[in-house]
Amino acid sequence: MLPVVVGVLSVNCYIYYCEETKLCAIIDPGANPERIMDLIKKNSLQPMYILLTHGHFDHIGAVKELKELTGAQVAIHREDEGMLTDAVLNLSAHFGRETVQVPPDFVLEDGDILQIGKTSLKVIHTPGHTRGGVSYLGDGILFTGDTLFRGSIGRTDLPRADFSELIQSVNEKLMVLDNSLPIYPGHGSPSTLKLESITNPFLIGVESE
Repeated sequence: MLPVVVGVLSVNCYIYYCEETKLCAIIDPGANPERIMDLIKKNSLQPMYILLTHGHFDHIGAVKELKELTGAQVAIHREDEGMLTDAVLNLSAHFGRETVQVPPDFVLEDGDILQIGKTSLKVIHTPGHTRGGVSYLGDGILFTGDTLFRGSIGRTDLPRADFSELIQSVNEKLMVLDNSLPIYPGHGSPSTLKLESITNPFLIGVESE
């Protein structure tokens, strides 16, 4: 896995790849497509997918450019599909950003498996920050988007967000996974599920398996 921090809001974009085949998925390319492409070319990777954890502008800003450059298929959960072309829903209208105008090639559902060479990512629907927020479970790694951060959770004071739903998603969808899993969030530093169950003020007392 290759991380790269992009954009004015310091979004963590991740390139998850199969070491044998060099096929990869680009997760949350929020900005700076040239930096992302440099990393892909440097490691001789071939993008198959552009996968989004949710539809806010800071996570989708480079989707159009990267799709044009790589031909990779764009995917987002069906509940966030409209955010890819709606400046109000994806919040770009509030920040003076250009609206992404790229409808997805396909939409995701909870439990979908995306094969990437000889590795894969499982889609875990984790609504709360947005209705269609998802996390991606790979081989010994969990990408949590803006659902779960080191020491915090995603904002719920935004349109289509719900605090109770977010807490339920984290408790029932993420904290039931192997507590040794490292988590790679949409912003900030990595962590583990175990550490978050002990130190995260929103989760203290919630034990993962």
